[in-house]
Amino acid sequence: MSNHSITFQQAAWLRLKKNKGAVFGMIVIVLATLVAVFAYYIAPDPSPYANRIILETGGNKPGFSQAFIRVKMDPAPAGTGFFQRLLHGRPDAYHYIPVTSWEQKGDSIIVQKFIDEGISERQGYAMASLADKPVKTIRYYLGTDKFGRDILSRLIVGTRISLSVGLITVIISLTIGLVLGSLAGYFRGRTDDIIMWFINVIWSIPTLLLVFAITLALGKGFWQVFIAVGLTMWVSVARLVRGQVMAIRELEYIEATRALGFSHFRTIVRHIWPNIIGPVLVIAAGNFASAIVIEAGLSFLGIGVQPPQPSWGLMIKENYNFIITQNPVLALAPGIAIMLLVLAFNLLGNGLRDAVNVRGKI
Repeated sequence: MSNHSITFQQAAWLRLKKNKGAVFGMIVIVLATLVAVFAYYIAPDPSPYANRIILETGGNKPGFSQAFIRVKMDPAPAGTGFFQRLLHGRPDAYHYIPVTSWEQKGDSIIVQKFIDEGISERQGYAMASLADKPVKTIRYYLGTDKFGRDILSRLIVGTRISLSVGLITVIISLTIGLVLGSLAGYFRGRTDDIIMWFINVIWSIPTLLLVFAITLALGKGFWQVFIAVGLTMWVSVARLVRGQVMAIRELEYIEATRALGFSHFRTIVRHIWPNIIGPVLVIAAGNFASAIVIEAGLSFLGIGVQPPQPSWGLMIKENYNFIITQNPVLALAPGIAIMLLVLAFNLLGNGLRDAVNVRGKI
């Protein structure tokens, strides 16, 4: 008769798979990650930042369709390879002119250019200046914003911003929190007093106020948001790690590493950190969700990601007036996306907490 034993990691994974909320969260996060990576191949508008501006079609409701005559750019943009489009999108090769009707006459095409509801203008274009298939009808499944940009495309590309902010924030907060928390918990004494004084000072400053100060010091922009949010979220990690390290350093196997002459660095990295990874993963999932919300708030206030980058918070800022007018989807769509992604990370964090059995430790 054989005894089947499983490791702690295997047992935790089995418990995690039984948690329906955590599984739902993981599915949403995986799908969001795939959307973020292949955004410019999925989005109907693959131009950089999904920023194809067509003012005549601005502010239309979901399901709206419009025919366009496509006029070649002069000069034509350079071709894009797979990785260039994956990272930065593909510049439009054509001007998109909205039309209500068109008729080919010889080597030219006569169109009624759409200007506004009930208003059009007759124009003619040489066939040589048009695309091989000059007329294209585009359906806007979530409508268009006031600049005529496709909301669905900007929502898809905006996924990349939110996940990037969360990822960089977690990396920064874990790096600083693990180092300072480990030093405070392992060496204790004066080292602990100094680090805890610094942690308490940072902890006492309201998070949003601290983010404002860092953002104003670094300036507005894409990477500045990453750094600003990351530098405000390490405190909770450091406090958690300090408590975990203080408890573990008194165990017999840690005493054995000292007796064997192992260095402090080796003891912390190879023997303490692997045993506190559970609680750290839980708080990392929570920080990921918080970072998404903070970035959205900063962009809404105008000090986060700057136009034309399609941050979800910036999309809400640009379109919140439409909530009580003709097209509430313009602001509700990014709001629902934020809510769904934050919910997914919170559900995953709760599932991880139960799976690694760290209730009461954080």
